[in-house]
Amino acid sequence: MAVFRESVPRDLPGKLLEINWALVLLLVLLGLVGVGMLYSVGGDWDPWAIRHALRLSLGFAGMMVVALFPPRFWMGVAYLAYMGSLLLLVGVEVMGETVNNSQRWLDIGPIRIQPSEVMKLALVLALARYYHDLPTNKVSSLGGLLMPAALIAAPAALILNQPDLGTTILLCATGGVIVFLAGLRWWIIAPAGILAMPAAWIVYQFGLKDYQRERIITMFNPQSDPLGSGYHTIQSQIALGSGGMTGKGYMEGSQSQLDFLPEKQTDFIFTMLGEEFGFVGGIAVLAIYALILANSVAIATSCKSTFLRLTTMGVATTFALYVLINVGMVMGMLPVVGVPLPLISYGGTVMLAVQAGFGLIIGAHIHRNAQPPRGAGLLG
Repeated sequence: MAVFRESVPRDLPGKLLEINWALVLLLVLLGLVGVGMLYSVGGDWDPWAIRHALRLSLGFAGMMVVALFPPRFWMGVAYLAYMGSLLLLVGVEVMGETVNNSQRWLDIGPIRIQPSEVMKLALVLALARYYHDLPTNKVSSLGGLLMPAALIAAPAALILNQPDLGTTILLCATGGVIVFLAGLRWWIIAPAGILAMPAAWIVYQFGLKDYQRERIITMFNPQSDPLGSGYHTIQSQIALGSGGMTGKGYMEGSQSQLDFLPEKQTDFIFTMLGEEFGFVGGIAVLAIYALILANSVAIATSCKSTFLRLTTMGVATTFALYVLINVGMVMGMLPVVGVPLPLISYGGTVMLAVQAGFGLIIGAHIHRNAQPPRGAGLLG
């Protein structure tokens, strides 16, 4: 049975009092920004804004439910969640829905989900559980590294084959950060970094589709193919530049309102925000993201258990990479890889996964003094 300090709240009122409401309000604020921007996409609540608002409401309710569960519950289901997510990814390979030449979605009855987004959260839980149980002196051993390597590689290979380069990069980066934070020694990190360079070249040559390689090449010179692979980047840069310091005004962006800007409700919504609200609006949104991340890191450092600390940092890392890749992509600093802006871009599975992740972070704050021993999950 898990061992808890007396300061860990057990009753519902005590847990509600321990919720980090500042973090909750920042997340709500981001969601409302998303509703406003999605209304601007078509000048109407339907179809984007109203669905986004409904998902936000349901997701925030679910986030609170997730937060109230004790850490030993999430420890107990961590490996089951990982295996279930892996099976869903295999299901995508067998009978997944193809949209825009990518087979990433799975229809389960009336619901369409993107299993790769679920796997991001499941991988964080599985790695956090693994390192919680692993003795510290084995973190840098060969035996201690084989399991996390397999946990990361299996879903990464399936997701890359969909093909989804952005999610593959994000998954591997998050897994790598957790392994590093678990206490991996520098004498392993240095050669691993050196070996990563030829590995990246091999993936580039043999693991990517032709259009993915074109996007990477075009990133350095989008004008080389202005009507093809460089179109998205060029239009995004025009829109961002035209916003100036304070923007053209809400629903007054010419590039977005005249449909020059592609995928403006998903991948390029930050571009639309920059055109309408300018540099000031873009910086304000990035400041909200920064405050959320600062809160998350503070919660992680306050946690007594390895499981809660690594879970919180894993979710925060995924969130930060979402923002970094999306903003870098729309500015032309990174290739266009289809990574949404969390809580602002339209997308059901992504939003619910992000909210569930922050439910774990808020729960970590509530139970920050919990110290479950190794192997103290609900199921083991």
